[in-house]
Amino acid sequence: MDELRTIAVTKVSGNRYCLSINWTGTRYRFYNAKAIGIENAPNQEQPKARLAAFNLLKRQYLEAIKRGWTPNEDWSKLLVEKTQPTSLLRIALKEKLRAGYSYHYERKLTWLVDNLEKYIKRQPITAKLVAEYLNDPKRSTAMRNNLRRHFIALEPELRKYGYEGSIATLVKRSRVVEQLHKPIRDLNSLLSEVKLFDYNLYVCCLLAYGCLLRPHREIRLLTWGDFSDSLDLVALSGSRTKGKRNRVIPVNDVIRQELSALRGDEWTPSHNIFSKNEKPFALGYFSVLWTRFKAVSEVLEPDQTLYSLRHTGAIRVYEKTGSLTKLQQVMGHSSLQVSLTYLRGLEVRQLDQDDLPCFSHY
Repeated sequence: MDELRTIAVTKVSGNRYCLSINWTGTRYRFYNAKAIGIENAPNQEQPKARLAAFNLLKRQYLEAIKRGWTPNEDWSKLLVEKTQPTSLLRIALKEKLRAGYSYHYERKLTWLVDNLEKYIKRQPITAKLVAEYLNDPKRSTAMRNNLRRHFIALEPELRKYGYEGSIATLVKRSRVVEQLHKPIRDLNSLLSEVKLFDYNLYVCCLLAYGCLLRPHREIRLLTWGDFSDSLDLVALSGSRTKGKRNRVIPVNDVIRQELSALRGDEWTPSHNIFSKNEKPFALGYFSVLWTRFKAVSEVLEPDQTLYSLRHTGAIRVYEKTGSLTKLQQVMGHSSLQVSLTYLRGLEVRQLDQDDLPCFSHY
């Protein structure tokens, strides 16, 4: 197992030194902190100050080793120049986004970094400075909670480069008024109206309700290759879902008939089911269609969105099964806790009259 055996400041010649590291029997020499992504070149100091500078270099290397650095790694690309200390945020953001997230989540993280840099200006980033930014009294409680959550997600990347502490204790998570997502009452009427307005939007609504797929990230990008030949099953890999979990969902007969009509006799597995070629429609395709439909609809109620169909489908699944595990599976949530939180926002009856106190003495 790789491990540090010794680390010492060694005199090379005259007033020149190096840092000697013995790592699993192999000796390495370092003359500056570039390998660990820090700007420190002790041999460029005045001769009398070099030994003290190398002792500081030794502590910096020990700290980097605690964070996971080894002599076989080069962190020089992470070097943050003294003239631009806040570029550390950019580096952390870039590292974070390598994991691959939804367009909207990446946009939110980028927005946060953009505005933090404007606030911090040229100061080194600290948990205290970020907390001051987030605790601005002009922010709504919901927005502060969201920004807090996004920045905490960036902190593990920042710690690789010397960031210390956390905003978790400096910015308190506050309670917000929960929004209750009401189901669509007259689903048949709504679907009939959508079908007359736009067929692609109609198929999207069917899949959102009947298969509980997400409209913009999952449904919009569907290809015929995602379905079984008989169209009775749709399968998405974890790389294409928000919860990073594989999703294999049965397709009921009503949806299957509409998909069969949409597909026709000549089709290619790689073709998008809506655009009919390999390039899908733009991210806002269904949003624009829904906005136009909403303006002319006589059935749609206020505050109902395209996601209301998915919410309604989730309510029906839970009412039929009473199983949180099945709800998690069909929704594609990453954990039961996510499903439980989601369920609290839906108009689902979880208590019956028999569960409540009775008035038997009357």
